[in-house]
Amino acid sequence: MDFIVRTGESVQSAIDAAHANGGGRVVIEPGIHSSRTIHMKSFVELHLPAGAKIQGGSTPGDYDDFFDPGFDAVAPEGSRKCLVAAAHAENIAITGAGEINCSGPQFYDRNVPSDAYFAKPPHPRPRMIQFYDCRNVRFEGVSFVDSPGWTFWLIDCENVNVSRIVLTGCQQMINNDGLHIDGCRRVTVSDCYIRTGDDCLVLRAIRKGAERQHICEGVVVTNCILDSWSQAIRIGCPSDDTVRNCTLSNIVIQGRGNGININNPRRYLRKGCNGYLDLHDIVFSNIVIESGHVPIWINVEEGVNLRRIAGITFSNIRANSGMPCKIEGSSETIIEDIRFSEMKCRQPMVLSKCRRISLNQVEIDNV
Repeated sequence: MDFIVRTGESVQSAIDAAHANGGGRVVIEPGIHSSRTIHMKSFVELHLPAGAKIQGGSTPGDYDDFFDPGFDAVAPEGSRKCLVAAAHAENIAITGAGEINCSGPQFYDRNVPSDAYFAKPPHPRPRMIQFYDCRNVRFEGVSFVDSPGWTFWLIDCENVNVSRIVLTGCQQMINNDGLHIDGCRRVTVSDCYIRTGDDCLVLRAIRKGAERQHICEGVVVTNCILDSWSQAIRIGCPSDDTVRNCTLSNIVIQGRGNGININNPRRYLRKGCNGYLDLHDIVFSNIVIESGHVPIWINVEEGVNLRRIAGITFSNIRANSGMPCKIEGSSETIIEDIRFSEMKCRQPMVLSKCRRISLNQVEIDNV
């Protein structure tokens, strides 16, 4: 059953009515629909046809805080605010050819040169999408534009499909990461275009407490274009739990930032933690990298002691950058079992504190 939302009517009221009816599709009529935080509920599809736009406000007070008894992570900048929220929901979707916009640049001091990041404000900036512990989730076709903070933060979700979305943010915004997949299982991302100032695509397993295991696994990403001022792809941070068994293929990476980044500096450690990440069995294939910085960078700084970084494969890679690919372990964390095959790049690789690095049909051409 369809529940129609006309201009000036409440999106939330229509979602509540659909949920009370046992489920349904909430259809946003073409036009601009200003909205406070929207709370998605089980068995509801939010559908935005072409010409329909949900517009978030330009001040922190326009957004609710996200609270749940099982959720205690707040990053970044201590903000709990978001435009579209869901917790413990199942069979939910956001579909269509319309747009969700979060007024991102208005949250920053924009009095900076055109090639510099906007200055961060002292107040919390909202995210756009924040789903926690949800099942059977679908995002299809919609444009997600100008989130002031992370655009998507999917936490502890299962059976997620993201397809044919356009996710863009002004590249002068910092912390406007595109798609954060955090501790999720069985996730597919396909046929998407993502352009951000910060990381485009992130796979993590942010720990929610010492007694809780947190695993990100079974993520498949394919047929996407990524454009970032920071990192196109980031996997893991040093205090994370486990990221494993993921594949990323048929991807074009462009922009002035790094290409594929598995970077573990001391500054990313949680207080009282020297490292915890276990990252293994990740496959990258059929990837073109036009990078303004480091095309592939796996790094562990001295003083960071991880459980493991191993079993990472790169095949059929074309990397065009003025900087070399880098595999750099630490005295505490030796990087192991990294395989490169059918790869062409412009600079020799930098290798340190690593073992069992396999190079098969790797061509260097720095003319």
